[in-house]
Amino acid sequence: MNLLDDRQRPIELLRYAGGFVWLCATIPLFLMHFWYEEPLGTEPYLGWWILHLVFGFTYWNQVRSLPVRTGLAHRMLTVSVLTISALGASMIAQTAIGGILLLIVAGLLPWMLPVVPALGWLVGQNVLLVLVINNIPDISFSNAAFTGGLFLGISGFAFMSGLVALRQHAARDELRKVNSELRATQALLADNTRIAERVRIARELHDLVGHHLTALTLNLEVATHLVEGKALEHVQQAHSLAKLLLADVREVVSDMRLDDKVDLAAALRTLVGGTPEPSIHLDLPSELALTDPVRAQVLLRCAQEMITNSVRHARADNLWISLVQDEEGVALTARDDGRGVDEVKAGNGLNGMKERLGHLGGELNIETRPGAGFKLHAWVPAETLG
Repeated sequence: MNLLDDRQRPIELLRYAGGFVWLCATIPLFLMHFWYEEPLGTEPYLGWWILHLVFGFTYWNQVRSLPVRTGLAHRMLTVSVLTISALGASMIAQTAIGGILLLIVAGLLPWMLPVVPALGWLVGQNVLLVLVINNIPDISFSNAAFTGGLFLGISGFAFMSGLVALRQHAARDELRKVNSELRATQALLADNTRIAERVRIARELHDLVGHHLTALTLNLEVATHLVEGKALEHVQQAHSLAKLLLADVREVVSDMRLDDKVDLAAALRTLVGGTPEPSIHLDLPSELALTDPVRAQVLLRCAQEMITNSVRHARADNLWISLVQDEEGVALTARDDGRGVDEVKAGNGLNGMKERLGHLGGELNIETRPGAGFKLHAWVPAETLG
């Protein structure tokens, strides 16, 4: 992935910065014989290496999938492994080397836990670091507390950097999502404006030109009974032309009304294109004969609400959206592979969908259960689509 991608930049910087700090913390492992007057024994040295590698593997495995979409228990386990391996490395090495690794944990905490619990964890791990340093021979408690205080201050800076990166990432995603929603709505609005203008022109043609041509045809029909000779031929010819012109106007009016299609498929693709997560799969018919902008807008809002639900609540990795049109109406089905719930608590979004569909004579069905994701089925009858 390109490091300069605007959306992924905060994640990439956090990932590589943490990896660089971990590599720097590896240096004492290679320089142990020069660092220690009495090098560690084989078993402590091997234990230090194991804990260091466990930390590095756990960290890299986690930051590869930021932002985190796993449950709280899994995130707590990950942070625990990182903290314990860092403190364990300090205990074995008999140094404050674990404090360096805890700086990495501090930068990752905002992505793993809510802000208040993350701050509590930050303080707690530094308190434990003080206790570990205090157990090192010839290190007084005051020196251990001073060292721990320094690491706490630097950890606070790393924590705030991670928090800023998280919020910047969330703001970029939200901006991209809102922009796609605006563009999708704008496309439907353009269709609505175009259709309204075509209907207005068709109505004017029918009401004005059609009316006058009808009157002209009737008058020419009367004239054919009032004239004779060569004039009759010209009147009959004019009568035929007027009838032909009237038929052409009616055909044009009918064609203008029949060609009034709303491009709901394009609006859905625009909406999906601005949603980075989850991965959305569209299944749309090759020809969607939807002629009412209001109905198209309602279906678009249903898809938008399902995307929002999958992002904010379901923690889904995939979302499938399909449209099916038949003689009875148009159906939109959306399902994800999120966590699902025992009972659906209708919020403003779901209630709004039900109200919009209800006004149009449609219906909304929702299916969900724990571990089986969330499925939404919205339907609008055909008789309201014309």
